[in-house]
Amino acid sequence: MKRSLLILLMLVMMLQGVLSAKEVSGDQQPKQQNSPAAVSLANDMGDAVRNEVSRVGEQFHKQAISLFERSPLGWDEDTLVSLYHFALALPLRLPEFMSHILAQGRALGFVGSLLVLIFLGAALYALMGQRRVMLRVEKSVHPLKRFMPDEAYPYFLSALKIVVASLIPLLLLGVYSLINAFIHYKAVWFLLTGRLLWVWTLGALVLNLLHEILTSGLYPAAERYGALLYRRARLVVLYILGGTAVVWGAEAFAIPADISAFLKFAISLSVVCVLLLLFFNKKAILSLLPELPYRSYQTFRKNLGRYYYPVVYGTFFTGVLWCFGYKRFSEFLWTKTWAVVGVYVGFMAVYHLARGRLTKWAGGKAVPDNEETRLFFKTLQRLLLYVAVIWCAVIISDLLGLSEPIVRLCSFPILRIGQNPLTLWLLIKALIVFSVLVYLSVLLRCYLSFKVYPSIGVDTGLAYALNTFLKYLFFFVAFLATMRAVGLSPQLLMVFAGAAGIGIGLGMQNIAANLISGLSIVFGRRVRKGDWIQVGDTMGVVTDIFLNSTKVMTRDNVEYLVPNSQILSNMIVNYTLSSPTIRLSVPVGVSYGADPLRAQDIFIEAAKQHPELTQHHTPEVRFVGYGDSSINFEVLVWIDIRKTARRKAKSLLYFTIFEMLKKEGIEIPFPQRDIHIRSGLISDPS
Repeated sequence: MKRSLLILLMLVMMLQGVLSAKEVSGDQQPKQQNSPAAVSLANDMGDAVRNEVSRVGEQFHKQAISLFERSPLGWDEDTLVSLYHFALALPLRLPEFMSHILAQGRALGFVGSLLVLIFLGAALYALMGQRRVMLRVEKSVHPLKRFMPDEAYPYFLSALKIVVASLIPLLLLGVYSLINAFIHYKAVWFLLTGRLLWVWTLGALVLNLLHEILTSGLYPAAERYGALLYRRARLVVLYILGGTAVVWGAEAFAIPADISAFLKFAISLSVVCVLLLLFFNKKAILSLLPELPYRSYQTFRKNLGRYYYPVVYGTFFTGVLWCFGYKRFSEFLWTKTWAVVGVYVGFMAVYHLARGRLTKWAGGKAVPDNEETRLFFKTLQRLLLYVAVIWCAVIISDLLGLSEPIVRLCSFPILRIGQNPLTLWLLIKALIVFSVLVYLSVLLRCYLSFKVYPSIGVDTGLAYALNTFLKYLFFFVAFLATMRAVGLSPQLLMVFAGAAGIGIGLGMQNIAANLISGLSIVFGRRVRKGDWIQVGDTMGVVTDIFLNSTKVMTRDNVEYLVPNSQILSNMIVNYTLSSPTIRLSVPVGVSYGADPLRAQDIFIEAAKQHPELTQHHTPEVRFVGYGDSSINFEVLVWIDIRKTARRKAKSLLYFTIFEMLKKEGIEIPFPQRDIHIRSGLISDPS
């Protein structure tokens, strides 16, 4: 982010240089009339904002008024009177109904009667023999469990149970559709049979799906109240399907329109009341919401539990209003509340599942645990969160009806670059495009470092150089795509390129030198990420190479930012340019009374006891001279500078040598001075 801000700052400075150059050149040349400035504020921005706000307000006002328009119910008091007289005359009309049924039976004929019997037999078998079929199916597919993951088999079995439990209505519906496609029979009973088959099929699928979700343990949140919820939900679903079948049956036999409308009203109102009874089970309903470790979701869940009953009663009231004709108002409220809540909970659950799968994959045995892997999965999690938030915000704003007003309010020009107006909405789109491309570039580079480079044997320095090239390439592509999104021509880059020389001449020499030095360091590969270098008195590992500086971290966890131009202009020591193994000289002295050959063996044995002192090279001992109090040696050992510090290696070797010399009785001498005191040199004056 700091590098991006630096580059954007440079672009702004270049733009200022262009404008300054135009002003300077304007003093020497006559100004052309009516020549627009390169960048200017929109003069009519305030008026555009006020006009757009006014239009949006008028649109909201019209929509608010239309919400309270009542749709006609289709029935009135005369309908109730007709139903009352119909109910009184119903016992007298039973012979008429029986004769009508017999007439319909004769119209069916043998084939039609056979189809009805098959239909009834299949329905009875579906109700009575379903458990036996389920047990047989479960037993027959059990051998497939060996070929499937343990976590996937329960879902496969549940899906198979749903299909098998709904197989009979599905087959009957298929046979009906096939017959209808060939003969196009338009009898009332035949068309009604098709509708009832649809109701049966839909009911079987919904009920079996609810059964598997709530009672089979697939949904952990429903373990406690799953059976209770299934029983209540089954009654509601059966009631709704039964009411639908009654309405379709009434329409099939051409009852008066007002009676049909009253029937729909009565069934709709009763369905709302039945749903209210279902939602009275507060603990059971709230148990369906999963436990997710996110603060916003936990706050939402807590507030929903606190205001549960007012929300339920409010929903019931809007349901009653819907039955009485205020459909637009009720549907508006349901869309702005329950639809938004459903989208939010759904996105949170899907995001949690995806993040859990990603975390599980990252912790798998087949995935190496290193810095590149952790960075790859961290970037993937951020990209997942970014996409989830964007999509959730877009869908919720659309459900709330805010998408179009926001776009309209953000579509007035705030700047003009040449002849191109620049709006806030274009800037938002450009920011989204730029962010997506930047995230994709980071993800691609992390994946290359995590998976591709190790598999093809690319060393760390070359991998860093390639990733740096890809980073700036994607940054340039993202910049071009952003310019295209806001409607700017890439030809403006020529202006920036020309302004670069002006900017450098106005005091950016050091910045330009560091930028050029940074590119030379990255692609020249004299200093690479992961190298151990020494600049002056500072020694550490190169953790990052930026465009303007190189970050070096010492073993004391102190970070230094070294300008890139200083690295190229001064002499540096790169301990890992060709090999990370360096030789270390450890001076040791023993007394003159010790055997030098025995001392040599002790030093070599002490060096071999420490794995930090690499065994790829044999330790050496050199007799370097005679001291005032000791005979002096140099113990030459090899260390990997990336893993072992020089002071640590010396400390380990000194501790071991001291203990071994002590056991052998070999003295480590120290400087001694003899003081001789002579007496009798001064005579007694007495």
